Amino acid sequence: MALEIGQEAPDFELRDQHGQAVRLSSLRGRKAVVLMFYPFAFSGVCTGELSAVRDNLPRFESEDVALLAVSCDPMFALRAFADRDGLEFPLLADFWPHGAVAASYGVFDEQRGCASRSTFIVDKDGVLRWSVHNEMPEARDLDLQLKVLGELV
Repeated sequence: MALEIGQEAPDFELRDQHGQAVRLSSLRGRKAVVLMFYPFAFSGVCTGELSAVRDNLPRFESEDVALLAVSCDPMFALRAFADRDGLEFPLLADFWPHGAVAASYGVFDEQRGCASRSTFIVDKDGVLRWSVHNEMPEARDLDLQLKVLGELV
């Protein structure tokens, strides 16, 4: 099911790399959300993208914006990934039921068993305002993502 810009973002609750529950709707009314789905922890393109986000974190997170990165990896793998690469923003495990959140956003790749490389920007009211979807080997244009974020928030 493809999501349309202007519709309410599907709510979810997932555990981060520290085992803490994170619910999307808990941010409603307080922060816009950059929701980055990525295929696999420890893979080359994903590591490069998330390291670039880490290196520019103040541009992705602020008083008005939260960053949530989601993959179908288990929580313990995400903890090892975060520790190895110094990733201090929430890495959420969409592990079980496997890929359920990615599927609710229309970005679960059934053949590979992972989320596609997709970003959604959700406004403070919980409404989808922008999305981009890249092929598996193609890194996101993070500068474009930041430009759009600056225009929407």
